[in-house]
Amino acid sequence: MLPLQSEFVPGWLDAWLTSEFGLVILLGLCLLEGTMLLRFMPSELVVPVALLFIGTSIPEVVAVVAIAVVGTTIGQAVLFVVVRRGGREYVLQRGWLPIGEDRLDRFDGWFDRWGLLAVPISNTMLFVRGLCTFPAGLSTMRLRTFVTLSALGSLTFQTILAGLYLAGEQIIVF
Repeated sequence: MLPLQSEFVPGWLDAWLTSEFGLVILLGLCLLEGTMLLRFMPSELVVPVALLFIGTSIPEVVAVVAIAVVGTTIGQAVLFVVVRRGGREYVLQRGWLPIGEDRLDRFDGWFDRWGLLAVPISNTMLFVRGLCTFPAGLSTMRLRTFVTLSALGSLTFQTILAGLYLAGEQIIVF
């Protein structure tokens, strides 16, 4: 399947997104997503849009998923360290962090109930993706453990998104 060719996308943007710069842009978006700073685009659209522009051959899909996992994991690791160093009050006082006291309390409860599994499970869930980074950063969890669990959840999430996109593409073709 060929990458997106649309009259609605400016030529210069289409050229950038379908070139090797598309993968760099994807990495940047995923870093923003992992740090919870990607507010202009739902995280559920990042991989499908990347596949739409970059392509859907097996190497392209593997590259998109791998870059998405690496980017979101690095972003979440940065957020984990910020939360760890700043503490609970810092998290609640910063307007750029998308979590209030009620939500933080709810995800603290998830983390207390599910322990380490809360990180990969929350990374796989729509709309709460990555929010267990906050209680994990406030806990005694080691960064290496967090990165491993975060990557596992991100791999699951990004693979599901890619699979749904590819399945939808097959339905549209027939």
